[in-house]
Amino acid sequence: MTHTPCVLVVDDDQPTREMLVEFLATQGYRALQAEDGTAMRRQLEHEAPDIVLLDVRLPGEDGLTLARYLRERYDAGIIMVTGSGDVVDRIVGLEIGADDYVAKPFDPRELFARIKSVLRRLQARPPSPSAAVPDQPLRVPFGRCTVDLGAHQVFDADGSEVMVTHMEFDLLRVLYDNPGKALSRDQILSLTKNREWEPFDRSIDIRIARLRRKVERDPDQPRAIRTVRGVGYMFVPEP
Repeated sequence: MTHTPCVLVVDDDQPTREMLVEFLATQGYRALQAEDGTAMRRQLEHEAPDIVLLDVRLPGEDGLTLARYLRERYDAGIIMVTGSGDVVDRIVGLEIGADDYVAKPFDPRELFARIKSVLRRLQARPPSPSAAVPDQPLRVPFGRCTVDLGAHQVFDADGSEVMVTHMEFDLLRVLYDNPGKALSRDQILSLTKNREWEPFDRSIDIRIARLRRKVERDPDQPRAIRTVRGVGYMFVPEP
């Protein structure tokens, strides 16, 4: 039986929610709706959607807080809905782990195209090479830390957990799977199987800087995640 994609629309504007639910139904999708974070959690208790369409400007918990909650607990794709001039919100949303964004006002057809694109990337995401090797150790060194590849956790030298976002772990995993190989920003973004990032080349640099602060012995002189001038970044395992 063919799976019918399910989209959860989280927006405090009722006409917008109802318009999107009706539009998605005409495209053969199932759509759920929630007006805020509390209603979103209630929906998630009953069903995990394929995509969450999440407005940034919500009463109570804002969309960025809810995106972080979703990314830590669910595998659903996240598309942020931002104001047309809210560039900072878009970048922060992408840093948290959103897969894409759409700016208000938007054409439902553009939104639908973005939903389909995120679904394709989620469905096409291959298992990472290291996960496919049966004798691959679950815990591996990375800079000053130890990474549990199976549990998606990072630990400091004293065994305490280092909190990383879903997107940061994806980035760390891509670097680990390609030791000694200089990866361009485009290659990194493609391998992490996230959104089309062409307007935000700087976002990968920001994420690298944050990851370095968590895993490098000296973030100002990084040794694990090296910058390859004119190319991008490279993971160098410790000898």
